[in-house]
Amino acid sequence: MPTQQKVVWDGNTAAAQAMRQARIDVVAAYPITPSTPIVQRYSQFVADGEVKGEFVMVESEHSAMSACVGAAAAGGRVATATSSQGYALMIEVLYQASGMRLPIVMNVVNRALAAPLNIHGDHSDMYLGRDAGWINLCAFDPQEAYDLNFVAFKTAEDMRVRLPVAVNQDGFVTSHTTELVLSMDDESAYNFIGDYKPHNPMLDSEHPVTYGAQTEGEWHYEHKMRHNHAIVESQKVIEENFAAFAKLSGRAYKVVESYKAEDADELIVAIGSVFGTAQIAADNLRKAGRKVGVVGVRLWRPFPKKELAAVIKNAKTVAVLDRSAPLGTTGALYNETAAVIVENGLKATLINYIYGLGGRDATTEHLEAIFNEAQECTKAGKRVKPIMQTVNLRGKPLSFYA
Repeated sequence: MPTQQKVVWDGNTAAAQAMRQARIDVVAAYPITPSTPIVQRYSQFVADGEVKGEFVMVESEHSAMSACVGAAAAGGRVATATSSQGYALMIEVLYQASGMRLPIVMNVVNRALAAPLNIHGDHSDMYLGRDAGWINLCAFDPQEAYDLNFVAFKTAEDMRVRLPVAVNQDGFVTSHTTELVLSMDDESAYNFIGDYKPHNPMLDSEHPVTYGAQTEGEWHYEHKMRHNHAIVESQKVIEENFAAFAKLSGRAYKVVESYKAEDADELIVAIGSVFGTAQIAADNLRKAGRKVGVVGVRLWRPFPKKELAAVIKNAKTVAVLDRSAPLGTTGALYNETAAVIVENGLKATLINYIYGLGGRDATTEHLEAIFNEAQECTKAGKRVKPIMQTVNLRGKPLSFYA
C-alpha cells in the first residue's frame, strides 16, 4: 500500500495534484470558470520547480487542444483542463485528437453552455462531446476527481487503447467544495501510471510518420469503425485499471455504481455529484420501509450497457436524471437507459427528469419526490406521469413528452 495522507481538497485541487504526480511533459491550457484553478495551480507547480514539464499558456481553448495534439503527436505525456464554452470551442480539435489516437487527458469541470450565459454547473458540455471519440469518466466527489486521473492516464496510454480520456466533475458542487481526500505519495502515484512510452512520435526523424491524413470514402469508414471498436473495447482496460487501483489504494471503482439497488422497486439513475444526495434520499425512504435505490453511471463513453442492465433488471420503475436541457428530445442518459431496457427485454417503467440546469439545486426533498412519483408508476403497473418531468422549475413547463 502507498503512503496516504489525509488532506482537505476541493475537486480542482485534487485534479491539479494528480496532474503534478503524473509528471506530464506538456500542459497547454486557457483559463475558464470553474476549471481555472486546475491550470492555475499546475502553472504554480511549474513556476516553483515542482514539475519539470512545460506549461503553455495559449490564446484560446481551441489553441490549447491544438497544442496538446501537437505535443502528444511529438511523443509527450500531455494534459489540459477546461469547461463549458471553452470545451465547445475545442470541439473541432477533440475529434482530431481522438481520430489520431492521441492519449491526452483532459479534466472537464462541467458547466452550462450559453446562451443565456451561466457559469454554474450542469452536464451540457459533457453531453456535447459524447460522440467526439473520447473515453469519458465521471467523478462524483473530489476523491474521485483525484483517483480517476490516474486511471485516465494509465488507460489512455495503454497500447490496447491509445485514446484521449476526459475526467468529468460537477462545476462548483465538486470542483469548489472541499472534502477529506486521501492522497498517495508521489512515487506510488507515478508508478501506478508508469513511464510514458511514445508510439510513432513525429520527432523521431528516423521513422517518419503522418498524422491527420486525408482518407475520403476509400478508407474513412474503416478508420471510424476501428476507432469505434477501440473505444468499446477500452472498457475492459478501464476495469483492469480500476482493479489495479483498488489493489494499490484500497479504493474500488466500478463502471456502474449502485446503492441499495439489489431489491429496489424504484431506482434513480444519474451521473455526478447527485449520486451522493440521492443516497441520502434513499436512506430516508428506506427507514419508512420503502424499497428504493440509486445507480450512478461512472463511465459515460463507452457506455456500459451490460453493467447497467444487470443493476436495473429487477426494478419496476426507473427514474433517469439528466442534468442538461434535452432541446427537442428526451435526455441523453434517459435515451441510453431506454436502449438498455429494450435491448435486454427488461420490463421497467421509465421516467425522465431534467434537473439542476445552470446550477439549480436538487435537494433530498426533490429526490424523495421523484421516488414517490416512481412509486405511483409501480403501483399502477404503468407510467402515470408524462415521460419527461422537471425538478425545482419555476412555473409550469410549456410542453412534455406524454
